[in-house]
Amino acid sequence: MLLVSWNVNGIRAALKKGFADFFESIDADIFAINETKAQRSQIDLEFPGYTSYYNDAVRKGYSGVAVYTKIEPLNVTYGIGIEEHDQEGRVITLEFDKFYFVACYTPNSQRDLVRLDYRMQWEEAFLNYLDSLNDKKPLILAGDLNVAHHEIDLKNPATNHHNAGFSDEERAKMTELLSHGYTDTFRYFYPDMTDAYTWWSYMFKSRQRNAGWRIDYFIVSERLNESLVDAYIYKDIMGSDHCPIGLEVNDL
Repeated sequence: MLLVSWNVNGIRAALKKGFADFFESIDADIFAINETKAQRSQIDLEFPGYTSYYNDAVRKGYSGVAVYTKIEPLNVTYGIGIEEHDQEGRVITLEFDKFYFVACYTPNSQRDLVRLDYRMQWEEAFLNYLDSLNDKKPLILAGDLNVAHHEIDLKNPATNHHNAGFSDEERAKMTELLSHGYTDTFRYFYPDMTDAYTWWSYMFKSRQRNAGWRIDYFIVSERLNESLVDAYIYKDIMGSDHCPIGLEVNDL
């Protein structure tokens, strides 16, 4: 089973830059889309063999997640059940026979960490939500989690130590999440790989220089580790400031 996740930074813009070609060529069983920046009514995007689910932000042109799946879910829920956090269209959960699939676009702490306090509240609530699922059956979490966990996960750690996505507080929350019995699948396979990034600033020719960050993840319950086959970063796929990522699993 192949799972793919991509922060497209606006699905309507991505469609003009080859999104559909990549979607069709990769032939994923489940494909999560982050930061759609559109209401479902504004998008006419269906693919044969897939069922789609969208969670839009109340605010137009902002945030939003979607999932396209070949496998019919048992149930689909939107958000995490807390109104304060469910206005921005950040989470969709699909329940399958053997696992939950959670698509997430984590809030950005923003310049000067002006939204860090909110981000910390979100992190606590979201981890509680994940744990409540994990108590029932294992989960696969996919999406832009807006944090580079370790220095190996970004090109210039020294100069970004107090910036959004690499603050001590955000990194500590990722450490806490993993300590609850979850696996960062890319590091599971490639613990020492350097220069493996999923996001690059549009400034300073960052992508050409590969001066990036790894902030997009597939996180799984540890008891799924034996089902993991490989993790992928599709760094050569353009169309967004992020590239897609993939996870291959067996026995699900």
